[in-house]
Amino acid sequence: MLLERIYDDDLAQAGYLIGCQATGEALVVDARRDIRAHLALAASHGMTITAVAETHIHADFLSGTRELAAATGARMYVSGEGGEDWQYGFDATRLHDGDEITLGNITARAVHTPGHTPEHLSFLITDGAFADEPGYMLTGDFVFAGDVGRPDLLDEAAGGVDTRFGGAAQIFDGLRRFVALPDHVQVFPGHGAGSACGKALGALPSTTVGYERRHAWWAGYVADDDEEGFISELLDGQPDAHAYFGRMKRQNTQGPALLGQLEDPVLLDPDEVAGAVAAGELVVVDTRAADRVHGGTVAGSLNIPGPDKAATYGAWAYDPERESRPLVLLAADADEAAATRDHLVRVGIDAVTGYLTGLDGLPTVSPEVITADQLGAPGQALLLDVRNANEHSAGHIPGSAQLSAGRVLWNLDQLPEDGLIVTYCQSGTRSSVAASALRRAGHRVAELEGSYAGWLARDTVRA
Repeated sequence: MLLERIYDDDLAQAGYLIGCQATGEALVVDARRDIRAHLALAASHGMTITAVAETHIHADFLSGTRELAAATGARMYVSGEGGEDWQYGFDATRLHDGDEITLGNITARAVHTPGHTPEHLSFLITDGAFADEPGYMLTGDFVFAGDVGRPDLLDEAAGGVDTRFGGAAQIFDGLRRFVALPDHVQVFPGHGAGSACGKALGALPSTTVGYERRHAWWAGYVADDDEEGFISELLDGQPDAHAYFGRMKRQNTQGPALLGQLEDPVLLDPDEVAGAVAAGELVVVDTRAADRVHGGTVAGSLNIPGPDKAATYGAWAYDPERESRPLVLLAADADEAAATRDHLVRVGIDAVTGYLTGLDGLPTVSPEVITADQLGAPGQALLLDVRNANEHSAGHIPGSAQLSAGRVLWNLDQLPEDGLIVTYCQSGTRSSVAASALRRAGHRVAELEGSYAGWLARDTVRA
């Protein structure tokens, strides 16, 4: 048996390719939407992808299940659990608890593990060439290394009302069954450290049932049958849910639009881009770091540092449900433009029309930046901390309000229409992304030089 992880560092998301080396058949679970890595991995092992499945309706990225099936002819498998409100809107084989996918000597058995979402499945994998019992488990967003999936996302991102308590109880019940598995079963989760799908995810790519049963924070609660204590700790201190999660849920439920073969973005003529920008027909994406953007950028541009985190930052700054103008990427070359575009389509930002290698010939402006000594000057309507709520609670600039960078564009009604908004984060990157989105939305925004780290260092020096 072959088991390979396909990991996206941008969104801290893991998909898996499981192959039977005897027959050359492969199953992909939780594919992302840019599928070239999946196709290349299968080809490198001489395998054909014959089945594609997913653990649940994802909130943090667009699923590549339909995309990969369209490219390979593979059969699609999705959950049929969770009730009427949690059914997929596209044709695929529905899996229920105990159903199996067979590829040569390999069997993947669906296990209904609700709580993170009502329809959530995990997959117990048996390598029939060596054993007659499962040795591996793909847990999706049920169990992570050191943590479990958060049950509050339906409330935070999908319009649910107090579903978190029932979801937490379901996770606790699932953990009772999880710890009854043999200690040696290897666990391969759907996310790693940095994901907003949990609050204490470890960076290890895999773990085991036995290790988690002994050492995870939740293990004592399960051993003591303390459901109330487990729910209280699980729900406390979860990171802010990004607002774009709601769009991911809707699109993944119905099935993301098919991309087909992705061609490399084309190099555009700067004069033509300048004219289109002036006419309001294009949006330039400045992919540089904040300090370089502050030296001058295209008027009305979005700061989406890339390519490594373009999916994360892009989903905060550009909402394709209300912004239809195509994007022009600032990139060193075609390869960098293609890499940035690939990250963006993972969160449903498909409108990349081409790229530029520089800003010569385009109208530029210098984003407004103020120093800590200028805080509180007349005309400043709001000091906005765009870090997560738990970061703000741990320490913040006095008088600041908190609204995380992944939520600002969807909560404009919480911001003053007139006067200067001053933004800051920890080091300046998130603040620059949020500020660029707010400026495009019509607000006057200044970024705090050095952000919170700079403010703290200033006070330390003065002390």
